[in-house]
Amino acid sequence: MTRIVEVSAGVLLRETADGPEFLLARRPSDKAFAGYWEFPGGKVEPGESFSEALARELLEELRITITEATPWLCREHSYPHARVRLKFFRVTNWQGEIDTHEHTGAVWTRLGEAPAVTPVLPANGPILRALALPKLYVITNATENGIDAELERIRQALMRGIRLLQLRDKTLAADEHRRFAEKAAALVAAFPGTRLLVNDDEGLARDIGACGVHLSSSRLHSLARRPDFDWVAASCHTTADLSRAEQRGVDFAVLGPVLPTASHPESQGIGWEAFAQLTELAAIPVFALGGMRPELLATAEARGAHGIALLRAW
Repeated sequence: MTRIVEVSAGVLLRETADGPEFLLARRPSDKAFAGYWEFPGGKVEPGESFSEALARELLEELRITITEATPWLCREHSYPHARVRLKFFRVTNWQGEIDTHEHTGAVWTRLGEAPAVTPVLPANGPILRALALPKLYVITNATENGIDAELERIRQALMRGIRLLQLRDKTLAADEHRRFAEKAAALVAAFPGTRLLVNDDEGLARDIGACGVHLSSSRLHSLARRPDFDWVAASCHTTADLSRAEQRGVDFAVLGPVLPTASHPESQGIGWEAFAQLTELAAIPVFALGGMRPELLATAEARGAHGIALLRAW
């Protein structure tokens, strides 16, 4: 069996007047894949945790001391010289000035944009795509709120900057569901860069020009291949669900319910500890779902979530 080399990598993020940016550094000439661009980091030493290795590596490589970082994705990749398991952290605060003395260059890139530098290490391609996802994923609830009220809620959310939405109202009558979907898509079209996904209905998603579909867990397990859309998401509840989502090339998942919800107040949800355990080795971005409110975003990120999915509190 091929030994897996464990590596910690830091996605350094900073806020600028033009929006958030991330850092890539260029590998030196004495290392494999010399000249390639990567997220800085390095091997986990015996007895170290991923987070401890990250702190040591960024101090050694960039001369900075991490003061705020949250666990994120974990991906495996086979290179000619090794198979590596990379644990990525989003690093949002540090002390010291970045000094790339162990690299031959560094560049900042705006989130959502392709790096101007090439080549980027192959293992980091999916990370660049994941970085483009917003941290808030809102889910429609026209069944409870009414179609007109929900359309107004969508309009207001778009005005506030929401850029990732799921049309979910499958219990509406078919003609009402289509009318709602068409009007929602027209609202979204006025806000470039917004991603609209339709729950489980690939035909409707194509008809309204949505960028993707959101699969229920049952639909996820019945599919033989990934649906042909730019973005595909899935609802997950177990390790098996997450594994299936990764096998089918799903771009991101929602996981829960984490906390009690208005629709199921008797259920305690899986809780934050179980959520963190389930997402520890997740290779795709995972949004916490169930009882979420915007003020819980930092709590979710600290447990490995990419962000939070909201049904009512948006």
